[in-house]
Amino acid sequence: MSGPRPVVLSGPSGAGKSTLMKRLMKEHEGIFGFSVSHTTRNPRPGEEDGKDYHFTTREAMQDSIDQGEFIENAEFSGNLYGTSKSAIEDVQAKNLICILDVDIQGVRRIKETDLNPIYISIQPPSMEILEKRLRDRQTETEESLQKRLEAARIDMELSNEPGVFDVVIINDDLERAYEELKDILNDEIKKVQEAKS
Repeated sequence: MSGPRPVVLSGPSGAGKSTLMKRLMKEHEGIFGFSVSHTTRNPRPGEEDGKDYHFTTREAMQDSIDQGEFIENAEFSGNLYGTSKSAIEDVQAKNLICILDVDIQGVRRIKETDLNPIYISIQPPSMEILEKRLRDRQTETEESLQKRLEAARIDMELSNEPGVFDVVIINDDLERAYEELKDILNDEIKKVQEAKS
């Protein structure tokens, strides 16, 4: 695939991926495109179909997965999540840097494809801080919170394995984490800007 390299952003829920991603996309309007994932979970308040996620049924999504239309997919808390090939192609067709927000399973699956993205892991400074961030959101039941924390423990361990990520950013200070993220993506950002001018 030509054009700028896609970016795979990974890290546990509560590490600050969404915050960093939204800021990046706001500050560099017309440079990044978000590949909209599919999910079988219900929308949360304020989420829009086609913008935050493509909300779908388990049957429809499983059919698409079986037909090889997804670059990665996973099951979490009883719901399916995944990135379709067409979601990435939609972004790349606009000559934008495609951002994929995936979990560690997704990272492993993408490594088996020819996508060749930049792999970035956003990690919290500690499990304690992560737990506080998740509790402060007040969007989880205790059971789902514990599942997220367990997934985060695994994620944090795996992110330290050599060769899994091109870079690991510890989000202990949002400004510093954001600058670090921008530095890594600078070359790709320039490619898009030059193509537009």
